[in-house]
Amino acid sequence: MAQLATAQFLQHLRSLYPHQSGSPDTPSAIVGQPWYLIAAVAFSASNKPDATAVVFQYVLNDLEKVEFAAEKDRHAARLAVARRIREAVLQSGLLSGYARAINSLVALHGVTPPELREQTTIRNTNQHITDYAENGKRLFKAMYGDTAEHVQTLLDEIYPDMGEQLSNISFSLNFGADHENTGWFSNTVGYGITYRGTNVLSQVETSYVIATANICMDTPRQIAWHLANARHGGATVEQAKAVREIAMEVASAAGIQWTEAVPEV
Repeated sequence: MAQLATAQFLQHLRSLYPHQSGSPDTPSAIVGQPWYLIAAVAFSASNKPDATAVVFQYVLNDLEKVEFAAEKDRHAARLAVARRIREAVLQSGLLSGYARAINSLVALHGVTPPELREQTTIRNTNQHITDYAENGKRLFKAMYGDTAEHVQTLLDEIYPDMGEQLSNISFSLNFGADHENTGWFSNTVGYGITYRGTNVLSQVETSYVIATANICMDTPRQIAWHLANARHGGATVEQAKAVREIAMEVASAAGIQWTEAVPEV
């Protein structure tokens, strides 16, 4: 329900994420602060699509309060926010389910001014599948760092379509050419096409999206993985803790209950 996302609640969520040096009310700070991505994904994953749209409107309203050197700069900032929220919701749908992501994107579309709507596909649909696979392997290694081999081995073992079995394959943390079939679905579809199909979000912001969706889904193994991955991507302890707190506050307000403790950072 949209009434969950009151201005007071959203202002509180915004305050939870540590600001960088300088004013938090400049256009670049408003666009670049990821609190709204976390909140939007948390509402979407918690099956509250209308509230996701309210988050978007709240950030656009913040941008209306600041001055821009030129109208084209205002448009660029507004478009960046729209694009970032859409991409975050799309990425989260791989985890929370595309029915929820679609409903949130429908809600977002309904409140998006025509000039901020996407007209063409952002992802390069002409890219060869092997290129997506290689991009996915690089992102997987960058996110998981020293834990990449452990997680990849698990994915390879649980189901061949999730990951190419590692029998007769010597696993390399470099994911070289000899291992191009390793982790097919995860590396190619998940990390290559979905998470690194565009450059709209940074690596650490994608980790925030994944961690948030998993918090709302009550999947502690993956929560622990991706809170750690946020740190691997450059998030400070305080920032990663803020992601956890924002996601939990939204999920709790949306009625999510956890069967066990949500992992700490």
